[in-house]
Amino acid sequence: MRRILLLLAANATLLLAGCAQNTRNDNLTATLNAYGGAVRWDGLQSALQFIDPKVLKAHPPTNLDLARYQQVRVTDYDEGAGPTPLNEDEVQQTAQISFVNIHTQVERSVVQHQVWRYDEKTKHWWLESGPPDIRQD
Repeated sequence: MRRILLLLAANATLLLAGCAQNTRNDNLTATLNAYGGAVRWDGLQSALQFIDPKVLKAHPPTNLDLARYQQVRVTDYDEGAGPTPLNEDEVQQTAQISFVNIHTQVERSVVQHQVWRYDEKTKHWWLESGPPDIRQD
C-alpha cells in the first residue's frame, strides 16, 4: 500500500511539472505571437514593451533610435523556424524584419537574433537581446 501511495505521489509530481511546462510553453507562444503582431502592426517602437525592464533600464533607446523607428513602416516579419531552447529558461529565435522608410520609400530588411528569458517569479517571457537594430550598415 505504501509503495502504491509513493507511486501515485511521484506520478502527481510529474503531472504537475508537465502542466507547469505546458503553461510556460503556452506563455512563450502567446508572447512570441504578440511580439510579432506588435512589430507588424504597431511598428518597431512597440517592441520596447517586450524587453526586460532591467535590460531597458541599463540600455535605453536613444532619441535617435526612437526617431528611426518613427520613420519606418514594417512590411514583413518572418520568424523562420521558430524558437530553439537554449536552456530551461531561455530560447532563441531569429526573425527577419522588412520595412520601408516612409520618406524615401526604400525597403530594407534586418535580421534580429532574439533571446527570450522566462521569469519564474512573474511567469513572463522577456526579450533579453534588445530591440531590432535598423541602422544602416
